[in-house]
Order: sequence, then C-alpha cells, then structure tokens
Amino acid sequence: MPQLAESLVSATIGKWLKKPGDPVEQYEPICEVITDKVNAEIPSTLDGVMGELLAEEGQEIEVGAVICRIETAGGVEASAATGVDSPVASAGQTDAATAAHGDQSQRSRYSPAVQTLAQEHGLDLRAISGTGLGGRITRKDVLNYLENYKGSGAAAASVAQSSYQAPQPAQSATSPAAPVSTPAPPAEFNNAAAEQVRNSGLHLSETPKIPTIEVEGGDRSEYFIDVTPIRNTIATRMRQSVSEIPHGWMMIEVDVTNLVQLRNKLKDEFRKREGVNLTYLAFLLKAVVSAIKDYPIMNSVWAVDKIIVKRDINISLAVGTEDSVMTPVIKKADQKNIAGLAREIEELATKVRAGKLKLDDMQGGTFTVNNTGSFGSILTQPIINYPQAAILTFESIVKKPVVINDMIAVRSMANLCLSLDHRILDGVICGRFMQRVKDNMESYSLDTQVY
Repeated sequence: MPQLAESLVSATIGKWLKKPGDPVEQYEPICEVITDKVNAEIPSTLDGVMGELLAEEGQEIEVGAVICRIETAGGVEASAATGVDSPVASAGQTDAATAAHGDQSQRSRYSPAVQTLAQEHGLDLRAISGTGLGGRITRKDVLNYLENYKGSGAAAASVAQSSYQAPQPAQSATSPAAPVSTPAPPAEFNNAAAEQVRNSGLHLSETPKIPTIEVEGGDRSEYFIDVTPIRNTIATRMRQSVSEIPHGWMMIEVDVTNLVQLRNKLKDEFRKREGVNLTYLAFLLKAVVSAIKDYPIMNSVWAVDKIIVKRDINISLAVGTEDSVMTPVIKKADQKNIAGLAREIEELATKVRAGKLKLDDMQGGTFTVNNTGSFGSILTQPIINYPQAAILTFESIVKKPVVINDMIAVRSMANLCLSLDHRILDGVICGRFMQRVKDNMESYSLDTQVY
C-alpha cells in the first residue's frame, strides 16, 4: 500500500480491478482504494500477470503492507503497488542500476509522482538510476534524466526497448503529477430547487441513482444497506466532530436583493466571457473571506494548550454526492476576486462530477462553507468540519415582505447559519463576524466589480 499523502497511515481496498491471471501493464490501475479524503486508483509498478491477491475488498491495509503479487516476464514475483521484490526474486533479475550501486532494496518502488512523470514522457524507469534510499528512484532523478537526455532521442529509445504500453492518464492523489482518480459519482448538491442549484455553481444531476437495497428473506418490513468505507469514514469524522467539539450555533438574516440584481445583470456576459457560471456562492465566499480577514480567529483550530490561527484562508466547499460528502478546498481564497472564485467553484465542481479530485484538492481547508440553499433549505445546523473552528451555511434565497423605513417592501432574503467551536469562539466574536458578512453581502450594488 503506497503512502498517498503524508498524513495517511492506512487505506481500504475498495475494489480489485484485476483478477489473478489477468495481464497487467506498468502504470495500469490494479485496484481502487479508499482514504479518508478521496478514492484513488493504485497503478502497477511493472508489467506481468496478476498473481495472488493478499488483501480483500473492504479490508483496511496499513501503508507499506503488500496487497498482491505480480508474476513478471522473467519469473520474478513482486508485490504490486509497493514494488518491493519478494523473497523469491533471484539476484540475477536485478537491473544495471542494481549492479552499479550498493543497497537496491527499494529500486523498483516507485512513487505515484515518479510513475506519472515516466508515463507523461514515455520513459522506462528501469533505465534510470535511483539516488534515493535503497536505490529508489526519486522525482529529481527522473527530472535529471529528462534534462540530460533532452533532444538526444535517448529517452525515446528507452521507450522503444520497453515492453509497456502507456495507459490512459490517471489522476493524482498526492500532487498534480501523481496518478490517482476517484470513481465518478455525480458530485453535486442535492436538488429540490433547480434554479438555486444552477446559481450555486455546484450543480446536481437531474436523475440521481437510488442505491441497490437487499431485502432479506421474505420479510418486507425492513431492508439493509451495506455501509461503504466512505460512509464509514464520514460516520467516524462526524462522530469525532460532535464528541470532541462543543458546538454552538447562530443565524443571521441577510437582504440580498441588490446581489440578485447584480448577478442578473452580469451573469450572461460573464458566461460568454469566462465560460463558467457567475454564482451567488462566489459573492458569498468573497464576503466571508473579507470578514475572516477582519476576524482571523475564525480561521483557527484547537490544539489543546494552544489555538492555532492559520495565515492562509483556504475555504472548504461542502459538496454532497448521492452517497457521501466531499470538501474540496479553494486555496488562498482571500487573494482571489469574485471572478476568480467563480472559476475555482466551477473547476472543483467539474472535478467532483468527473471523479477527478486529488488528495491535494481536499487538504488544507481552514473554514467551511456549505450552500444548503441549493436544495431549498432555509435553516440548518451544520456539523463542523473537524478540526476547523466553524462552518457557515448559505440558505435558500426567498422573497419576503420586509419593513424598511416603516414601509413594507418585497425583498430577496437569505439566512446564514454558523456552527462554531465553543472552545475557540464565543458569541460576541461570532456575532460580529456574522454581522460583517451580512454587511459585506448587503453592500453589493449594480456598480460592484467582479474583477
């Protein structure tokens, strides 16, 4: 089991993509694994035939443990994913790099980043000398190899001598260059109000699939649904959040009439110019990050004897799929304008829909925003995205009669709901923060610039 992220100590085998006896090409996905962040495909590190499967579907495996074996063309049996030769491998099967250097025990253990670089440039990793621990090939080794052989044709020749055929690119789990992808569940907010969903930027599939339900025996009074590893992870995280964090809650009502008019004025032209939707969520995120800059304690985590205030404002977006919740992150959201935030929302929504979220897309969040109004909700009490200090929900926009200057007017109103970690935050600071978000939202006018 490879280490897909620094903090990852184990992962669960979700599904085997290869069975014993199936041919396997280098870099070809052999199984899907489930982490507490995203699903990922694990590629083979060599060509051969799938041998024994040492881990079952649904089994949690520690990083570094052997999950299967692959028979190579030379008769060498090797552990897949880790790439560590098994005891049955003979000394005569090592490559030229092994003979040239000392300890080569990690020679054929490739990281996802190294595998993807080799795949992108058509390299045979057996032709590259490793400078890492145990002769392991590092990303720097691959880059140096490319630099030394640029334009010489040597790299291309090494591919011609290699027996592997490059598969379709996989998506990264550790960096933009590493091969991991998730299964492709539709990844959009649950929908009861189609127009609000379209405006949210994180849209729903129109025909959601219903999970298969197994009915036991002839008793039709109850049925059972298997708990998937993803659902089990969500349950663990939610239980941890509720049990460890003393939740507080508050709500504020915001007049977004001017925002609705502004968006209606700009959305068509913005769509033509940028190719993405200008959503209400982009305006909310701008209002939130501006308020966080005024009240940085909102951007913090509890550390027992310290409160850690994060410098970067990285906004997690809670995205509900048909069977899970994901929280992709907009990094350094305070450095982006409204147009930039709209593009980020669209990009993340597209990745979630296509099942191409990377682990890096899910890490580093400091404050969570959830567009619960996308399915018609007007009031929610969200659970904090552990270990963050707070989560804010944006509820459905509803026209209401409102008293203004002792006169009744019809205005577009929306609720903002905040759950807070009462170890870190109190009512006074959160009340001021919410009031600042409200002021920022209500300050939008037809003259507001999105660039």
